[in-house]
Amino acid sequence: MSLDIFSQYLINCLMLGMIYAMVAVGFTLFFGVLDVIQFAHGDVLMAGGFGALVAYAATQAVGIANSWVQLLLMVVSTTVMTAALGALVARFLVLPLRNAPPLNTLLITLMMGMVLREAVRLVYPNGSNPQPFPSLLPHDAWRVGGLDLRVDSLILLVVGLLLIAGLHLLITRSKLGLAIRAVAQDGETARVMGINFNRIVLLTFGLGSAMGALGGVMRGLYYTEITFDVGLLLGVIGFAAAILGGLGNLYGAILGGFLFAVLQAIGAVALPVLLPDFPSAYKDVFAFTVVIVLIGWKPTGLIAEKTSERV
Repeated sequence: MSLDIFSQYLINCLMLGMIYAMVAVGFTLFFGVLDVIQFAHGDVLMAGGFGALVAYAATQAVGIANSWVQLLLMVVSTTVMTAALGALVARFLVLPLRNAPPLNTLLITLMMGMVLREAVRLVYPNGSNPQPFPSLLPHDAWRVGGLDLRVDSLILLVVGLLLIAGLHLLITRSKLGLAIRAVAQDGETARVMGINFNRIVLLTFGLGSAMGALGGVMRGLYYTEITFDVGLLLGVIGFAAAILGGLGNLYGAILGGFLFAVLQAIGAVALPVLLPDFPSAYKDVFAFTVVIVLIGWKPTGLIAEKTSERV
């Protein structure tokens, strides 16, 4: 394999790992504060991507031509929109079912995801077909030691790392993060200590949804298209990554996201070389099969959740 092809697969693997990690982090935050699985998370991510497209169209309508300004407005608008959407899901779907069986929450959020998916498909113009996503980042490439590194990919990777690092600092070093960890550890005790339980839950769901939506925008910028059903697969992969790493553990979600991307890369590149009859299109089948085996081996995840620090 030439260095150019290797660099392409390497960057693609890192980008996918970053996106999966950002989605998995959302599942981890949701489970951390309420012990629930929010299965509409992937479709909230998709809605954020289409919200970014609407914001881009609005910037063109008012005559804004600078690509950096357009990108900034897209990111800000989709972050606010998806954070509000995540908080609304928590307020009207998740919190009212807090004392109900977990299956009820799983079912209602799954149906909410279907509603979002079909609403985008029906309401957005030509929503059933893939939509071109604006390519607003530089496309120059740097030659480093025989590897071609695209500037837009490097920017997205650095931004993704900064977002994850910023989330880590928010959770571990801020008063909001302290309140989130207190609610995650013992919600009733946190109430007694004066923490507004409902407010923290809404903020956490908004934060997790915004992180997922930013991952969706990064995917759109990288692949230059988005579809109404993209959140379905990303949601499943993000959930699988969170389970694989250790549901409730922030570092486990990040590890699981990158590990899933590595498994996909192996299924797409390495296995067809070793097994010529193995189609690269089966990379997801291979990745999910390995995840099943790993979860059977380590049911609590690769990084077991600590009861004293769940987020």
